[in-house]
Amino acid sequence: MNTKAIVEGLVFISGEEGLTIEQIASLTEQMNYSEIERILNELKEEYSDSSKGFELAEYANRYKFVTKEFVYPYAQKLFEEVKSPSLSPAALETLAIIAYKQPITRVEIEEIRGVNCEMMLKKLQMRNLIEAKDRKDVVGKPLLYSVTDTFLDTFQLETLKELPELSKKEYENEELFEEIK
Repeated sequence: MNTKAIVEGLVFISGEEGLTIEQIASLTEQMNYSEIERILNELKEEYSDSSKGFELAEYANRYKFVTKEFVYPYAQKLFEEVKSPSLSPAALETLAIIAYKQPITRVEIEEIRGVNCEMMLKKLQMRNLIEAKDRKDVVGKPLLYSVTDTFLDTFQLETLKELPELSKKEYENEELFEEIK
């Protein structure tokens, strides 16, 4: 067994959190603290080579891989050029309707928005922001849409209760949140 590769892999997959020697020892019961410390020092030495783009760093007794300083200007360009596609106002409006009124059918969403939203629903499903897993118990058995955990993660919400509460003043003239009959 290659203990060095195991320690290296564990530190790598720990990401920004990093790992302490104690955590590594608990995960690799066959290694003791001094052996783990020796391996970490070897890895630090190997990754300190200027031919490597990242290094093993220790912060607050946690070991993690970090990008070397000379990479930052290139990484900055990368993140400026590669931006995740944002949602259109129509997509956000559709998501808001679903989030506040779920479970809701396509026809009910279209009544509120006043436009066909079949393609928008498909796009939102492809992004895993909404799902249709139930059917309404009415004629035709239409799909019921609701938001997913990915929606919550994307908008940094623990639950839908964290959605901003709408005051009556904000929507009294809007059809968006009128009761659907």
